[in-house]
Amino acid sequence: MALIEISGLVKTYGRGSEAVKALRGVDLAVESGEIFGVVGTSGAGKSTLIRCLNRLEEPTAGRVVVDGRDMTALSETELRLARREMGMIFQHFNLLSARTAAGNVAFPLEIAGRPAREIGPRVAELLDLAGLADKAGAYPSQLSGGQKQRVGIARALANNPKILLCDEATSALDPQTTRSILALIEDIKRRLGLTVVLITHEMPVVTEICDRVAVMEDGLIVEAGPVLDIFTNPRHPVTRGFVEAVISRRNAVQEMGYQTKGVLVRVFFLGGAAGEPLVASLVRRFAVEPNILQAHIDHIKGTAFGTLVMDLAGEAESCRAALNFLRDQDLRLEVLTNAFGD
Repeated sequence: MALIEISGLVKTYGRGSEAVKALRGVDLAVESGEIFGVVGTSGAGKSTLIRCLNRLEEPTAGRVVVDGRDMTALSETELRLARREMGMIFQHFNLLSARTAAGNVAFPLEIAGRPAREIGPRVAELLDLAGLADKAGAYPSQLSGGQKQRVGIARALANNPKILLCDEATSALDPQTTRSILALIEDIKRRLGLTVVLITHEMPVVTEICDRVAVMEDGLIVEAGPVLDIFTNPRHPVTRGFVEAVISRRNAVQEMGYQTKGVLVRVFFLGGAAGEPLVASLVRRFAVEPNILQAHIDHIKGTAFGTLVMDLAGEAESCRAALNFLRDQDLRLEVLTNAFGD
């Protein structure tokens, strides 16, 4: 059984003609120990979804089962205890400005009624884990954005949660800081055996650390699966839009007025194939002249993924033979323009 099981989840704000459905019947399962991403544009419903997991938002209908417990059926006392097993970090950090970094991390321990003699060592341990051992006495105003988020992560881990909920945790950070925070989340997940649910509107965040992803649009999940599968073979237009933003898959060469001489084709590489001498093989085997117009190599969870846009110039039969050769290499092709009309 999955650690988190969501079925028929609906969240409606307002009533009557003013009602807005943020979630329209979401079904989702998150396995223990994985980093699960939820990506979508603003207003897609992803933040509402994650906040329904710990009932910061009350679902209108549906069930949220976490570690075998129906969160929607818990009493207030039971809910408070259940929330301790779900740490949460936020886009804008939500730190207490009048407390130091150590004081912010100590706060949930104090609320939980932990003895004072235990709080100090636990806070020191968490700040060290977050890379902030030297910032215990600093106030939020004295910390950078990345340091504030590290305090937020340490605070979220205070009560030894099983699940870490990340609501746009890197959206307020620059790219370099984002990478360091993602690396920290991945390291903590591995060291502590956590399950992570990560909400974002940035596909690069998903490809950096997530194992699986769900794509949301208008309160619904429109596509879900392993990140590698979703990224390399997006089926829904929304998903394709996210992928295009990462690897520039749009046909820029056509937009610049490039006139195809033969077959304009986009080739997708995965894993070891990204390093194969593809163009040299085409030149040696077939009477074609490949003209490389665009090339891009990225990594998804450590697996190389590349795209290559080239114009295969030559006789029609030679170009067809070259395309068949590419397909025989288990490469995915997308023919953008064919001057031969087939």
